[in-house]
Amino acid sequence: MRVRVLGCSGAIAQGCRTTSFLLDDDVLIDAGTGVGDLTLDEMAAVNHVLLTHSHLDHVASLPLMIDAVAARRLAAGAPPLHVHALPGTIAALKAHIFNNLIWPDFSSIPSAASPLMRCTPIAVGEVLQVGGKAVEVLPAVHTVPAVGFAANSPSGHWVFSGDTSRNPAFWQRVNQLPVAMLIIETAFSDREKALAQRSLHLAPSVLAEELDQIAPAEAGATYPIYITHTKPAETGLIMEEIRGFDERPSRADAARHDIRWLSAGMTFEL
Repeated sequence: MRVRVLGCSGAIAQGCRTTSFLLDDDVLIDAGTGVGDLTLDEMAAVNHVLLTHSHLDHVASLPLMIDAVAARRLAAGAPPLHVHALPGTIAALKAHIFNNLIWPDFSSIPSAASPLMRCTPIAVGEVLQVGGKAVEVLPAVHTVPAVGFAANSPSGHWVFSGDTSRNPAFWQRVNQLPVAMLIIETAFSDREKALAQRSLHLAPSVLAEELDQIAPAEAGATYPIYITHTKPAETGLIMEEIRGFDERPSRADAARHDIRWLSAGMTFEL
């Protein structure tokens, strides 16, 4: 399985694109502004979009992408674009984006029987079969209904936390999986820790406590951890604070982690 990082920033700025990952050629995980780097052919090849939650930085490109390739998909007789999301996320999309005020309701265009987009509700613990890939829905803790995802591959699971705060249920499940790579958010620096707590995001000191829940290395749970969703104005400080806690663990028995920095344009073969 190939994973292409289209966007992994917590906001926009020059060179910063918001969250979206392309699995192989046909499955998007989230649809942030990074989708805009795909060609029309690449966008037309996407048949499934899996959304972690309804916030704009994760869905902004979905209505624009459908519009960009609508004529091409209709001419080719392509099936509807399947949007897989929690019921609350689907309700938010219908109420606030695909409402014929902000954007056309593509779930009824050109007709309700044969639409350009079809929304399918998902639930935590469900394993989705999309594009020949098995993707498990993981729990997340955020200000709106939210999930993470774990996509199975020959090398193990590609795990994405989604936007989340402290999340014991997430680690309980992740520790049961053969993980090849973990992508986890850290939106704010510790300078903004109070804001992170109010908005249910992670800050470096909280991330350190979360990573302590990873099963010990002797149990086979050693894998690279990529940091995503940093706010552009905070990225340098976040990286410095994470590097600091990992180089100087607070406990003698605390594990060192293989922490890396995610950036748009990266591609992984799993």
